[in-house]
Amino acid sequence: MPLRLYTGEALARYGFGRGHPFGPDRQAAFWKECVARGLDQQVELAMPVLASEDELLRFHTPEHLARVHAQSLTGEGYLDNGDTPAFPGMYEAAATVVGSVLDAVRWIVERPRRRAFVPIAGLHHARRDRAAGFCVFNDLGVAIETLRSVHGIRRVAYVDIDAHHGDGVFYSFENDPELIYADMHEDGRYLFPGTGFANETGRGTATGTKLNIPMPPGADDIMFRREWERVEAFVRAGRPEFIILQAGADSIDGDPLTHLRYTPAAHAHAAARLHGLADELCDGRLLATGGGGYDRASLASAWCAVVEALLDRGRPNT
Repeated sequence: MPLRLYTGEALARYGFGRGHPFGPDRQAAFWKECVARGLDQQVELAMPVLASEDELLRFHTPEHLARVHAQSLTGEGYLDNGDTPAFPGMYEAAATVVGSVLDAVRWIVERPRRRAFVPIAGLHHARRDRAAGFCVFNDLGVAIETLRSVHGIRRVAYVDIDAHHGDGVFYSFENDPELIYADMHEDGRYLFPGTGFANETGRGTATGTKLNIPMPPGADDIMFRREWERVEAFVRAGRPEFIILQAGADSIDGDPLTHLRYTPAAHAHAAARLHGLADELCDGRLLATGGGGYDRASLASAWCAVVEALLDRGRPNT
């Protein structure tokens, strides 16, 4: 099967307890809907993989790894200003998110026309030297660095439809002209992290290789599709060798933390169109990650819509 789906108890452990929005039950909500739709029979299932310290160091600093490891042992305190609490085993859980994404990357580049989806992944707020916004390690940043250093793939397109701006990816590669970055998110004047404005297009030789599209609170599928045309044209013009989608479901109407009003059809459209672009531009190489999403029914529907689109089931109606 050309679509691989990563799921398992080790991935589900990446979640924060005590009523935290990013709880460890998110994978189970998605998986229940997958089974109900019969998608579990149509994908190649893959077990989670633990990343090594050397792999994490491709993006993160040694000091950040040391801090996460220490707080993982005690399970006490926060890794940021109050959004990301430590818990016992946090280091291993976060490293499993990264390792699963890296395993997906390796599998995709081995042969053409392969795609993968890692639902508990897409932790786009973590910086090289610190955690932020529920994100301990930035699996996306590690994946981009791994594509370059291990697989020899330089031009990567990163597309983000999470309600929150992917600041950890954007600012880490703001000066990198070979990262084609396109991000549709709720306007930073109304939502964390307060960044990602339209005039942020990259710096130095990377100016013009980054596209930020702030969406107003209440933006719906009609507005999404209109702005998506800009994203698609931008990615095509960048001629990537590999495409990454961060399919955060917190942009779905009714999410408790955000104010956008998309339906899962927006996620299906994005995944299907990037599927087509990947086939056109880069031998079908496409990795999708789940990202945010804090209403369990919404994230299950949105992520299943992504899976269906990557299986070609959603493509005729896009």
